[in-house]
Amino acid sequence: MELKAFVEIMRPHNCILAGLVGILGAMVAIGQFPPVDKAILVFLVVFLGCSGGNTINDYFDYEIDKINRPTRPLPRGAMARKTALIYSIFLFAVGLILAYKINIQALLVAGVAYSLMVLYAWKLKPLPFIGNLVVAFLTGITPIYGAIAVEKIGFAGYLALSAFLVNVSREIMKDIEDVEGDKAEGARTLPIIWGEKKAAYLASFFAFATILSSFLPVRVGIGIGYVPILLVDALVLKAAYDILKDPRPHVAGKSQKKLKIAILLAVLSFLAGSMTSEVRL
Repeated sequence: MELKAFVEIMRPHNCILAGLVGILGAMVAIGQFPPVDKAILVFLVVFLGCSGGNTINDYFDYEIDKINRPTRPLPRGAMARKTALIYSIFLFAVGLILAYKINIQALLVAGVAYSLMVLYAWKLKPLPFIGNLVVAFLTGITPIYGAIAVEKIGFAGYLALSAFLVNVSREIMKDIEDVEGDKAEGARTLPIIWGEKKAAYLASFFAFATILSSFLPVRVGIGIGYVPILLVDALVLKAAYDILKDPRPHVAGKSQKKLKIAILLAVLSFLAGSMTSEVRL
């Protein structure tokens, strides 16, 4: 067993980003940095949930990862599967304890989100489109979680909508990228059932819907700091164009990475827009 596997299996870079998005959701909701104690709690609840979700996902994806990601801790033998299961339960438990310290609503939302993570990894991931929607929902609810902590939704609701739509697109692209390993394990993802071309059309549809949703905050008075969203829209459009032009797995991999960058820039745009709401677009 490798001690570094306990960190690696969490995919901390992704979970740190998720935790920061939770804090940014609170900031977008109130237009300023939330109380430090709540910011820390929101970050930890999201970080631990993400870490537990990634760990339990690796537990259930052991056979698939032997093909798609053989260097992950479990397939390479750096951690036992049973250890990963216990570790994920521990991460979820600590996250729920901390969620209780925020407020009851935060505890309930965390409980639902954590349960969905387990259900997704256990049963829903191989199902066509349903698994994609679950992951996108979990991503979209992250900024809402920060808003719940400060008891105000504000522009965080629009951020959540855009995050949901773009992540549906990204998840379909990831399915196209992973089609070889998924076929070997008998998974029934959209690219396997429909073919890569039709799946690319659906991914692009949600990408275009993301671009349309990005204009909604302008109608309700978001500030001038939101202007960089135009760069986000350009990245999303390029990802959609690339996958439509060539829906092969390696192209899908590059497109979904473009969307990942776009998500980060979108969060920053929403934050800047909420903090400059006195100067409206």
